[in-house]
Amino acid sequence: MKIYMKPIRMISVTEFDGTIRPIRFQVEQNEELITIKVDHISEHHNEKLAGIPTIIYRCQSVISNVERIYELKYELMTHKWFLYKI
Repeated sequence: MKIYMKPIRMISVTEFDGTIRPIRFQVEQNEELITIKVDHISEHHNEKLAGIPTIIYRCQSVISNVERIYELKYELMTHKWFLYKI
């Protein structure tokens, strides 16, 4: 997987126990917004990247008629989402 690190718009759900689950996101590609539904989350884990606490989600979706595996990154301190790797 290649590191992409592109900021995204995210729709997520926060469960009763506080866990965050991504539902769908928008990413800008060629000056156009593309909406991608998160079909499956295979794993998630907490990490510190450059001292910033983050949650990394490994997900799977159909993008342009191709099933792709990618990683989403959520920064806990800034509340920002990124398409981390694809």
